[in-house]
Amino acid sequence: MTRYLLHRLPSALLVLFGASVLIFLLLRLVPGDPATILAGNDATPESVAAIRQQLGLDQSIPAQYLSWLGDLVTFDLGRSYLIGGQISDLVGRGLTNTLVLTVTALVLAVVVSLAVSLASVLWPSRWLNTVVAAANTIAVALPTFVVGPLLVLVFAVAIPILPSGGVPPDGFIARPDIAMQYLLLPTICLALPVAAALTRFLTESLRTELTKPYVLTARSLGVDHREIVTRGALRNALPTSLTVLGLQTGQLLGGAVLVEAAFVWPGIGQLIEQGISRRDYPVVQVLLLLAVAVFVVIQLLTDLAHAWLDPRVRIGGRS
Repeated sequence: MTRYLLHRLPSALLVLFGASVLIFLLLRLVPGDPATILAGNDATPESVAAIRQQLGLDQSIPAQYLSWLGDLVTFDLGRSYLIGGQISDLVGRGLTNTLVLTVTALVLAVVVSLAVSLASVLWPSRWLNTVVAAANTIAVALPTFVVGPLLVLVFAVAIPILPSGGVPPDGFIARPDIAMQYLLLPTICLALPVAAALTRFLTESLRTELTKPYVLTARSLGVDHREIVTRGALRNALPTSLTVLGLQTGQLLGGAVLVEAAFVWPGIGQLIEQGISRRDYPVVQVLLLLAVAVFVVIQLLTDLAHAWLDPRVRIGGRS
């Protein structure tokens, strides 16, 4: 497994390096001068020039990139001059809230997809398949910016039993019961499309496995259907399902931006919106590169889990 990880690391680092170059150059193509915005409309040319020098914008593009890359390597993310505060503090607070939301939604999506997929295979019936297929279609078809307001209208306005948005005032650990009330609506909104996609793929994978020769052999030997599904078909369907889970996790992080806006959740999504609207280049650069890094790490962890479940992947990775 270690050799397989070392084999995959160079490509992951190359992706991060390429992403850093593209992000840095693309943001330089955006119209507008951060120094002029920061100085204000009535600022003198001397003030704008001083701010440009303070931000390092008077240097050449390669020099600016190397300076930014060096700061990233030393974990010196710099300061946000437009939003205000250290970028590390802003990212730390936003990332904590986003991770709590996305991890909770991911756990909910995995649990729901496992339960529904196993139920569809263990107790196959026409009405159950119809209900599951209809629910999956609705969950995938309805975007999060529609589901979010609907959940708020039903459970926070019409039936006021849950908060309409925001984060727990006492944090997520001090009062878990209160925290779950704030988490429930955005978690459901974020988890629905991911759970539907996972359910559809895992159900079809299990049904495909049940047509394999080893299943027919097990049935001829009198092995119970439940044991065949849980110990045989499910294990063999997991490697490919993990790949889909990795892709859906990336989609989950992308959908978190809209969900955070719908439920006033102060996470990375809101921070990205603030950075872009105020043209706070240092903040946007860090957040975009962080998003790419998260995608790369998720893909790497997915590949490692796939290799752990399927030794053929590790053998291919060493060749």
